[in-house]
Amino acid sequence: MAQSTRGTRVSTASAVREVPATEAQRKANLILRTLGTPSVKFYVLVTLAALGLLWWLQAWAFQLGNGMIVTGLADWGTSGGVPWGMYIGSFIWWVGIAHGGIIISAAVRLFKLEVFKPVTRLAELLTISALSMAGLYIILHLGRPDRMVTSIIPHFLERVHFSPLIWDVTVITMYFVLSGTYILLSLREDIYHLLNRLPKIFAPVYRMLLFAYDPGESKKVERMLWWLAFAVIIMAPLLLHGGVIPWLFQLLPSMPGWNSAIQGPQFLSIALTSAIGSVITLAFIFRKIYGWKEIIPDKTFHRLGALLALFAMFFLWLQLQQIITGSFAPTLGMGRATDAKVNNLPYWVAIGSVAASMIYLGAQTIYPAIFSIGRTVAAGLLAVMAVLLEKALFVIEGLAFPAFNLYEGVPGHYSPSWVELSSMLGVFSMMALFFALVAKMIPVIEVTEEGEEH
Repeated sequence: MAQSTRGTRVSTASAVREVPATEAQRKANLILRTLGTPSVKFYVLVTLAALGLLWWLQAWAFQLGNGMIVTGLADWGTSGGVPWGMYIGSFIWWVGIAHGGIIISAAVRLFKLEVFKPVTRLAELLTISALSMAGLYIILHLGRPDRMVTSIIPHFLERVHFSPLIWDVTVITMYFVLSGTYILLSLREDIYHLLNRLPKIFAPVYRMLLFAYDPGESKKVERMLWWLAFAVIIMAPLLLHGGVIPWLFQLLPSMPGWNSAIQGPQFLSIALTSAIGSVITLAFIFRKIYGWKEIIPDKTFHRLGALLALFAMFFLWLQLQQIITGSFAPTLGMGRATDAKVNNLPYWVAIGSVAASMIYLGAQTIYPAIFSIGRTVAAGLLAVMAVLLEKALFVIEGLAFPAFNLYEGVPGHYSPSWVELSSMLGVFSMMALFFALVAKMIPVIEVTEEGEEH
């Protein structure tokens, strides 16, 4: 009888052990839905994105053929213009999304934040694509792409210590290499174990990604990823979007609207706000299209919303500090720059949008009963677009009211042209194409981490 009981126990324990493997296999099948045969909706999306890209390419060709005069940018002085506009504002915005995206993934690995694990690879892919868009905006603003070769590369070593342009290129290149290495290391194991289930048409790409792969390297890779994540967490606030990018603005005393030590934490709060909002939006799109309710659960969106509310609060608090400093007994230049900001309706639209997002997401964090994925996504998207507007205004207003007297009562004026607005359509189209095509090549959510049988 005792022997029979032991046999029953062994059988039961074996059954319990088998359940996770079956569940993991089912989840893996759900994740790999993205690699299936493209649907009609997929082709519609790719077609629309391709048309948007083509529209922008003809607009850029128009700019290349006629010069920067076709933009809304103009020189200081008698023209009463500003030399930086939407291109540089968008550059800051995309760099912020990129930095914040990789910070989310690094924090998950470093601090074991399992609730955010389903969106880590999406955040990593967002980082790579956003950095590419940021680099593109530098090229657009140069006027001619060949200036990257003629003006930057030959003079890199002698100019890197004081040229804002070379600083930009350096920090983007460094972060791109860091982020690319990070995602490649985390992706190789998935590709190796799922190779027979991946599309054969991309076999050359998989072979390239698996170059010198050793199945026994997993523990070494985990240690490397941990140290890369550690480097990201340290470098982001001290050097990247909390350092180099704001230094390009805050160290210019001739621009009172920029010359402030608070720009470092302000830029970092903006990066995290826009990145979390972008990850929420991206995760919702994939969840909706592929039915990933259990792969990316409600809890993940709820916690992301709470984080977004926190960083949005920091964003608003730092904005308040700047307004108070520029309003109470300011210097002449700071007073003019602050007046231009507070009397600008689009600025308050941006601030009000971030505040509305923060209030709702904060409320649902305190009272989970009012949580709604749809409203969370709407709040995240609202914050993302508000940050874009605020950064564009930050660049434009900062240049329109300098400390020197070139204008003599004629403030700088700027309105984006159709060419610049077309660039927004172009980059969003490229982002859509990137994620549509990447989702057909690799799993956009880690599969082996879910326990996929090897």
